[in-house]
Amino acid sequence: MKRRIVMSMFAGATLLASASTLLGATAARPAAAVVAKPPSAQAQPADVPAEFGTDWHDPVTAAPPVRRPSGRSCRVTVAEARFRDFTPYTGTYTPPASCGDRWSKVVLRMDGKVRGRQFDRLGYLHIGGVQVFRTSTPQPSPDGIEWSVEKDVTRYSDTFRARHDVEMLIGNVVDDTYTGIIDVKVTLTFYPAREGHAAPVPDRVLTLDGGTLTTPRNSERVVAEVYATGSGGGCEEYWYLAVPSNAPYSCQAEGGPYREVQIKVDGRLAGIAAPFPTVWTGGWSNPFLWYVVPGPRAFDVKPIEYDLTPFAGILNDGRPHRVEVAVVGVPEGQSGWSAPVNVLVWQDAGRAHVTGKLTTHTTGDLTDSSTYTPGSEHRVDTEGEHRLTVAGYVDTSHGRVTTTVRRSLANTSTRRWADGENPDALTGTWADDESVTVDGPGPARTTRTHRTYTMDGTTTIGAGDRLRTVLTLGDRADVTRTRAGHRTAWYRLDDTYAGDATYTINVPRDQRHAVGTTSERYRVRGSGGCYDRSLTTVQGVLTEQRDGC
Repeated sequence: MKRRIVMSMFAGATLLASASTLLGATAARPAAAVVAKPPSAQAQPADVPAEFGTDWHDPVTAAPPVRRPSGRSCRVTVAEARFRDFTPYTGTYTPPASCGDRWSKVVLRMDGKVRGRQFDRLGYLHIGGVQVFRTSTPQPSPDGIEWSVEKDVTRYSDTFRARHDVEMLIGNVVDDTYTGIIDVKVTLTFYPAREGHAAPVPDRVLTLDGGTLTTPRNSERVVAEVYATGSGGGCEEYWYLAVPSNAPYSCQAEGGPYREVQIKVDGRLAGIAAPFPTVWTGGWSNPFLWYVVPGPRAFDVKPIEYDLTPFAGILNDGRPHRVEVAVVGVPEGQSGWSAPVNVLVWQDAGRAHVTGKLTTHTTGDLTDSSTYTPGSEHRVDTEGEHRLTVAGYVDTSHGRVTTTVRRSLANTSTRRWADGENPDALTGTWADDESVTVDGPGPARTTRTHRTYTMDGTTTIGAGDRLRTVLTLGDRADVTRTRAGHRTAWYRLDDTYAGDATYTINVPRDQRHAVGTTSERYRVRGSGGCYDRSLTTVQGVLTEQRDGC
């Protein structure tokens, strides 16, 4: 019987939302972490059951919590809801009355709990139309779990200074089988800044109006962020497994698995990026891989960032400009991607109108090749790459500033499967290299970012209908800042997840006899310091935590 690998199970969910923090001086401080009931500083030896039971450790990751300033703070509840269907929570956000309107940090925290049986679900939070958070949920134990996610949202300070409508949704289905109601509370904690010490944040946070953007006429820096996710049902939830339409596999795309998220301004390509290959908590047909330790970014979906400053001279004419996001490789007419856009703008306080010009726009040929090789072991080899260079200047009150953005993408992957899609394997690497050079006034400043995402996994079904998945995921980044050619700061991230889990399929839940070991190591090193934590779980029990540095 043909088996279809179900990488994630949003069960017909349609994402109703309409997207990494800016790399600033604190780039070595990760922006979010799962922090519910964190383990002790050094996890003690625990009794490990022979197999998974009806309860397990609450979800936790090795990522560090958001660093918070000392001193007083103000907390505001933004949303409190119990999601059982696709009805959004609506409410009103009111700024804190006693913490001023300039902050050194703003921290979002979502606390959740669910029990019973439920799929993984995708959710969003909008404040004043600005998407400030996108997340997915863990799958619960019969006895229930609790978890929390923190995120540094200081960059949205402009939005938080005024009263706004709130909309939040974690689309869910509750019936006689799927009983889990998702109960969440979201708060914002504000840390007031001392005079002259407010965090350097955008002056404006904008959203698109009918697909168009109108920036202030004195914009001197413009950055778009896109919360792009392949989700909401269908094969685009696990696009990295797609094969060309001439290959005998349950998830096909005409050109294969290459995906690229593009942003255009007035029809002209303005930015390219590799999407992160997120694995949700039902991924790789094996929820036992994710009950305690989720895959990288699963609970904190980071936006893709595009520096649009070379286009500022065009955008600053006071007229609306068309801004579009497209995903290369999605079969025509097929849904499955959501890509809401926020636009962050820094303004020139010394000039009412900043003029400028786009001076360079060079687009390399897009290479996207997937080759199917038939046999007792079917195979698809994919190679894709693309390059884009854009440059432009703005004439500001402090002189002419030229911004040059270079970005190059590369993807290689190999898919192997046998008849019946058993076994089924993928090895893939995605590289996204970017450099942004800002020249004038003063010495030129360059930020170079090398991002690498990896996936290496195999699922097999053996004797007795025992399904086993062995999987390794990697989220890596290497960032260097230079001024006049001399390094001023650097940052290196390596977040690696590994799992091996087995259970019996086609039987009631209490007869699965599941076993599994998972681990995560999250390492950050750089001019801002060092962080190193490792976690290990066995049959849902947190058996080890090690801290380095």
